[in-house]
Order: sequence, then structure tokens, then C-alpha cells
Amino acid sequence: MSTPAPMPPPPTGGDGLSTHRSESTMTYQPGQRIALVHTSDPHTRLRPGDTGTVRRHDRQQNIVEVTWDSGSALSMCLDAGDRIQPVTTTPPPTGGLVGEAAGWAAALQRMRAAGTEAGRTAAEWWAQDAIGARASGDTRLAARRVLAGIDDGDPAVLDALPRFTSAAEAVDTAGWELFADATGDVSGWFGLRIQQRDEAMTVYRDAFDTAATDRVADLCHLAASPTSRDVSHLHPDRVRIGDVGVFSGDWARTVDLDGNDRIEVGFVGTLIAHWNGWAVFSCTRAVAEAIVADQQRHRDQYRDSLRDEGVPEDELDRRVDAALVDLSFDGDVIVADQRALSDDPDAIERIAPDGDGRYVVMGRSWCWEAVDPYACERIVGGLPDPDQA
Repeated sequence: MSTPAPMPPPPTGGDGLSTHRSESTMTYQPGQRIALVHTSDPHTRLRPGDTGTVRRHDRQQNIVEVTWDSGSALSMCLDAGDRIQPVTTTPPPTGGLVGEAAGWAAALQRMRAAGTEAGRTAAEWWAQDAIGARASGDTRLAARRVLAGIDDGDPAVLDALPRFTSAAEAVDTAGWELFADATGDVSGWFGLRIQQRDEAMTVYRDAFDTAATDRVADLCHLAASPTSRDVSHLHPDRVRIGDVGVFSGDWARTVDLDGNDRIEVGFVGTLIAHWNGWAVFSCTRAVAEAIVADQQRHRDQYRDSLRDEGVPEDELDRRVDAALVDLSFDGDVIVADQRALSDDPDAIERIAPDGDGRYVVMGRSWCWEAVDPYACERIVGGLPDPDQA
């Protein structure tokens, strides 16, 4: 490849000074084609006459950032003696990347992939301050609010999420940089028609915004989860007979600061039937033990409240038994004593495990229902992965 012919020396004025004096007042625009007149950099392979495309002109430092056609990225320090001049040469061919339909489709695909990656990265940064290690306050509550806002299409929430913007710089500057980074074609942007530039930016922006929102939702699902895992696949609307779900009852419901239902504890089980509209589920021994312990906790709390009300000690057990079932284990069998509750001396149920060691605890007796795991403060039981639910 031959070396370009040297450029003629710049003209001089009557005082013997070159037009470098006036060059300090010039402004170069992104995308403008220029040629090298002189550089004092001893290490560059650039030679006078080499051409390139302006990326940015820092007027404060009077430095012009250039992508040279040779592949160099040497910037020109105009106040330090580097000299360039505008030229009207056509950018080098793009090698077919944007010249043919297939090449243009490939370029858009790369823009889409780059926008997706950038959107996910932006969401990761957003999460650190909003629901992550650098966030303050109740991050689970914050994550639930964001998820609710995304589901409802709440503008107040959506507008606070990462969104692509190029407002800080000229559209052509942003477009050129994004296109060059995504495709590796440093000059093809300036050979595009206006419609193609708009299409490329739209593809990038849509990919960025979609990926950012999707990643924010993923991260919020993790932050809102009582298990630090995504449990959205266990939403009650998805639980059918034979499916694993999280179950609780109205006795476990509380209300959070936003007035939304919260559930003190949910129990993992497999839905096996419905009874009068309520759920009947089977569970492992560990979950059954947790249900028995939770019932005892409710009995203890009720006993304490009665004591605070002044109920005599010798009346407490009778009052508690009359209000709440007494659950206990007798070996592998759960004993449900409801004699005082139902005023029936024979109302004692023995709940034995099935052949797989699973229990149906108070099925067809209590009003169990599948609940949103994200509403639970705590979940007892092993949770399946999304592809196993």
C-alpha cells in the first residue's frame, strides 16, 4: 500500500506565522472528515495527508478526538502544535456491512445485542442504590413496590428505571459511537441514510429499555423474595392440582406500610385437591413440624393475651383449647385435639403420613389457600426451581 502524498505546507501570513493561529478558533463537528497536516508525536505511524473522522472536539482543551482511517485513535492537541484541516473525501467503504440488506440486518442485530447488554448493565448499577447493598431502608418493600409498579404500568415507577438517553451529546455523536462499538465499523455511520440512522438508534434504544426493565424485574424478584431466590413461578395463579405452591391461611395475614397484605409464614406443599374453594395440600415431615410449631405459637400468643386481660390461670388452658386446635406429634402421627373447640369428646383426629412420608395437615378442616410467596415474610420448605415447579 503506497504512502499518501504529503500535504503542502500551510500558507503563512505576513508575519510569518502559519494559519495555526486561526485554527485555535475552529470548531470541528462529530462526523467531520479531516486530514492530518502535522503532528509532533514521534511514535505515531500517521503521516501528513492521512484522513479520519472526528469523534469529538473538546473546545476547552482544544483537543480533537479522531478515528483515523488507518485504525489509529490518536487525538490532535491543537494548542500543542498538532494541525489538521477539513477535507471532503468520502469515508472508506464499509465492506458491505451496511450496503446490502443482509449486512444491514446484521448491523441492526449487533445494535440490538449491544443495547441489550448496556440495558442489563444499567439495571445492575441501578439496583445497587435502589435495592442492593448501598440502599437504605426496607429493600424488600422497595423491591415489591417496583414490581407492583412494573405490573401496573405505573409511570412514577417506570420513569425512575434506567432508560436510554443521549441528551447529553449530539445524536450523531452518540449514534456514531454506539454504531462503531456494536459493529466494529468506525466510519459506516456516516454513510448511512437518515432513516437508517434513526432505525439503528430505535433498535438500540428499544433493546436497552426492554433489557433494563426485564433485568430490574429479575433483581427485584430476588430482593423481594423471603428466600433470596426468584419464586415468581410459584404465584398462586399458576398453581394447579399436582403443582408445588406456597400455602397459608387468613390467620397469618398482616398489613404492611402500604396497606398491602403480608403473610407471616408460608408453607411449601403440593396441591392435591380443593375443598369448598379452599386448598388441600400435602407436605414433608419438616413442613408439617413447622405447621404444628406455628399453631403452638398462636396458642401461646392467645394465652398471653388472655393473661393480659386478667383471665385466671386455671381458666387459660380451657379458653385456649376452646379457641384453637391443639396440634402435637405422637411419634410419626399428628394428633389434632379439637374436643373443646367443637364441644365433642370424640373430636380427636390422628393424621398419619402417606406411603411417601407426606402429611395433609388439617386438610378439609382449615381454610388453606395458595398465596403469593412474595407476600410471605418467611417460607418453610424446599422450593423447586422454575423448570421443576
